[in-house]
Amino acid sequence: RFVKLVLMIDVCMENREKGRVNMQQYFMPVRVMCGERIVSDQSRAVASFGKRILLVTGRNSAKICGALQDVEQVLKNNGQISVLFDQVMSNPTIDCVYEGARIARQEQADAVIAIGGGSPMDAAKAIAMLAKNDLARADLFSGHYPNGALPMIHIPTTAGTGSEVTPYAILTNEEQQTKTSMSSPDLFPKLALLDAKYLEKLPARSVIYTAVDALSHSIEGMLTKKANVFTDSMAYQAISMFSETLPAFETRSFSYADLERLLRASALAGMVIANTGTSVVHTMGYSFTYFKGIDHGCANGLLLGSFLELAQRQLPERVGEIVHHLRMQHAKELTACLRGLILERPSLTEEEIDFYTRQAASSKKIQNGLVAVSADDIRRMFADAAER
Repeated sequence: RFVKLVLMIDVCMENREKGRVNMQQYFMPVRVMCGERIVSDQSRAVASFGKRILLVTGRNSAKICGALQDVEQVLKNNGQISVLFDQVMSNPTIDCVYEGARIARQEQADAVIAIGGGSPMDAAKAIAMLAKNDLARADLFSGHYPNGALPMIHIPTTAGTGSEVTPYAILTNEEQQTKTSMSSPDLFPKLALLDAKYLEKLPARSVIYTAVDALSHSIEGMLTKKANVFTDSMAYQAISMFSETLPAFETRSFSYADLERLLRASALAGMVIANTGTSVVHTMGYSFTYFKGIDHGCANGLLLGSFLELAQRQLPERVGEIVHHLRMQHAKELTACLRGLILERPSLTEEEIDFYTRQAASSKKIQNGLVAVSADDIRRMFADAAER
C-alpha cells in the first residue's frame, strides 16, 4: 500500500570515467503512498497538515478526473477549511505563483495540497515557499529561502513529471525567454499520494507524452555526473516499466494496470533526478516549449533519441545498459520508437536553430552531464527534431 522513503545515504564510489573515489549521496524525504482510494484512506494523514488548506490546481483536469472532489470531501470530513486556487496554467508563470502566494497568506493557509500534473505541482511549490518568504522576483530562483515553505501534499494526475518527489519547480521566465528551475530541499513535499484512477480519463496523447518525460528523466539521470548505484537502480526499474508498457503505447489504449505502472515509474524517475538533476535534453526542450508551445514531454521526446545516440558513441557500455533495459539493442531503436509515438514536429528556420543552440550551449546542465556536448551536436539534435 505504501512506500516510505526518508533516506540520506552517503557512499564512496569509484568515478566511472576518471577512476577517482568520490563521496556521493542519496536523499529522499517524501513519504510516498500508492494505491486505490489512497486519498480517502489517508484522511488522518491529511488532517495532520493543519486547519486551513490551500488547494492548487489547474482550471479543469483535477475536476474532470475526480481528484479535487475526493480531496475536498476528505477535508470536509476532517473539519478542515479549504481555499481553491485553480488558476494555474500550463507552464506556470511567475505572476501566477505570486498571486497564489498572496492568497495563501491572505487565507492564512497552514499547508498546500497540489492536484494535477507538473504545472500545478511546480506552481504549488513556489506558492508554498513564497507564502513564507517575501522575496523580490530577482531572488526567486536563488535557492535561498530562509523561512522554508508551507508543508505540502502532492497528488499527481499524470504519470510523467515526478514533481511529487523532487525539490524542483519549473516556471516560465519571460525575462530570460525560457523556463527556469527553482531548487531547494525546502521544495520537497511532505507526502505524495498516488492513485492511478486519476489518470483514467487522460487522452492517450497526454499519457504518452508524460510517460516519455519520465523516460527522459531516467535516461538523463543515468548520464549525469551525480548518478550512483541508488539512482541507477531506480532508473533501471523505471525504464523497464516503460518498456513493459510499449504495447499499450502502440495501440494507444491503456488499462488500469498500465496506468498504475506508468505512475510508479514516473515517481521512480522523479526520485532519480531529485538527486542527479537532468541534462542538455531538458534545456533544449525548454526552447520548444517556450517558443513553439510544444508540451514538455513531447519536446523531450523529440530530442531524446538523438541524445542517446550521441551518448552511445561516447559511453557505449553505459548506454548499453540503458538500451538493454529498454529491451532494445541500440539507441537508434529508441529514436525510431519515439518517432512512431510523437507525431508532431516543429518547423524550424536556420535562425531559430542558431538562437536555440546559443541558449542551450550556455546552460549549466551540459556541465552536469557525462556526455560531452558541443554546439554542433546541439545544432544537429535540433535539426533532427525539426519537421522534414
